[in-house]
Amino acid sequence: MEAFHHAPISFHFPYAFPIPTPTPTTNFLGTPNSSSINGMINTWMDSRIWSRLPHRLIDRIIAFLPPPAFFRARAVCKRFYGLIYSTHFLELYLQVSPKRNWFIFFKQKVPRNNIYKNMMNSSSTNSGICSVEGYLFDPDNLSWYRLSFALIPQGFSPVSSSGGLICFVSDESGSKNILLCNPLVGSIIPLPPTLRPRLFPSIGLTITNTSIDLAVAGDDLISPYAVKNLTTESFHIDGNGFYSIWGTTSSLPRLCSFESGKMVHVQGRFYCMNFSPFSVLSYDIGTNNWCKIQAPMRRFLRSPSLVEGNGKVVLVAAVEKSKLNVPRSLRLWALQDCGTMWLEIERMPQQLYVQFAEVENGQGFNCVGHGEYVVIMIKNNSDKALLFDFCKKRWIWIPPCPFLGNNNINLDFGGGSSNNYCGEFGVGVGGGELHGFGYDPRLAAPIGALLDQLTLPFQSFN
Repeated sequence: MEAFHHAPISFHFPYAFPIPTPTPTTNFLGTPNSSSINGMINTWMDSRIWSRLPHRLIDRIIAFLPPPAFFRARAVCKRFYGLIYSTHFLELYLQVSPKRNWFIFFKQKVPRNNIYKNMMNSSSTNSGICSVEGYLFDPDNLSWYRLSFALIPQGFSPVSSSGGLICFVSDESGSKNILLCNPLVGSIIPLPPTLRPRLFPSIGLTITNTSIDLAVAGDDLISPYAVKNLTTESFHIDGNGFYSIWGTTSSLPRLCSFESGKMVHVQGRFYCMNFSPFSVLSYDIGTNNWCKIQAPMRRFLRSPSLVEGNGKVVLVAAVEKSKLNVPRSLRLWALQDCGTMWLEIERMPQQLYVQFAEVENGQGFNCVGHGEYVVIMIKNNSDKALLFDFCKKRWIWIPPCPFLGNNNINLDFGGGSSNNYCGEFGVGVGGGELHGFGYDPRLAAPIGALLDQLTLPFQSFN
């Protein structure tokens, strides 16, 4: 496990015991004797020392573990297994557990716009295989894990994620039913349905330690056979007792087009791409207003995507100026603090772009960002994807997800399972397309108590 950088913490130990520090002996060549080294290891691993560590210190160490390591640790003893049900441990976990800029992807068919529609497995429920699966990607170690969503009923698709929860929305036209799910612990919370009937709206979600905000925009059903981007509905609840359950609506800008189907949240605003022509739409949660931001080089963009990167809105797109003597490239722009100007912050190296363009072959690509990472996935070719690291300024090809090529393997974790998979991959993709979003896997959500107030007896939506 990687070392996590955090402030040093001092503890008062209830037991006083000496810790021997033996000096290794050396032979005539000056190198330590193997017997001396083994003696040091045996001393430091003495169970009489480690068994005296206070439980609160052990809990604090466990709280820093990434989820796969935590679920492995649950197999050690009964006490470790029960930590996930301990209120005291979960409170400590929320305080000290570091944020992880991971990603979650789903294998899906894409309808008219790019709002997600699950590609259900053909296996029956008796086979033990869940109809909805997610593929968790750790960019620090280039590792893949599989998550099961056993409680999600058919007819729901993933649309967003925040605060360790994944948002699912109903596929059928009409008022949208929304579920918030934590796949690591198997919890699911239904939210009240939206008021206005819609087809495939764009949905944005943001969760903080004290509040939750949800915006549902566009694809208003003006008749059983026609839709139009007219309004936005918002959902808000916070720890101060203020709530607005789909009670606030706002009008969308004229002639807007939400083909991407997703929103990006940065500093109190939701952002989404507007097509034909390209521009960026911004929704201020506090003032309930929309505005339009001009995109850079909008006449020459191809496959533009908005992502969150290090707390800023980043536009990723291919630039093709065919009539000018400018090489084709893939560029990243960051929206400046003024909210209207863009600054180019990165450009894919030309040699790498030649390789990328050959693989992509004009099919287009999707992008998703989280913290210091951006993942670029080529459409119709999910075993080819690039990862860009903002901090290290490094581009690397991502190993393909091993769970797409062989559905018979059982390498997953979640809901108490300790099985996992990490390392080198070489398994091909069995078709389909991956879409996803940034995801911080957490054992508990900071706003769990607020959402519990809204919990109704869960019913199956068919």
